Amino acid sequence: MPDLDRVFQALADPGRRLMVERLSRGPASVSELGRPLDMSLAAVLQHVQVLEASGLIRSQKVGRTRTCSINPVALRSAEDWIADRRTMVERRLDRLGEYLAQTADTPDQSWAAEPGETTNDHEEQQ
Repeated sequence: MPDLDRVFQALADPGRRLMVERLSRGPASVSELGRPLDMSLAAVLQHVQVLEASGLIRSQKVGRTRTCSINPVALRSAEDWIADRRTMVERRLDRLGEYLAQTADTPDQSWAAEPGETTNDHEEQQ
């Protein structure tokens, strides 16, 4: 299983996210990945190495061309982690909603008149 810290660290950079977006449409060479980015080919290759180290992409060199492809397993691990957090938050919000729905029908006793006192008595004292 891919190291989630490395996956999220790799995805923290906008240029690398752009590369992952491009690779989600299919394999691409390093030079293709660098085309929309304002950086040298050496810098693009460094970003590719970070993505490879995280497990998000794989690359293969044939001749002078290095072709990269996405590794869906690494993306799925990040997606699963996020989905688990979302599920926990949604459960908490559901419980809060249920609690609020139950208590909405119950009058708030802190504003009620004291025993033996009518609402008018309370207003007259103020």
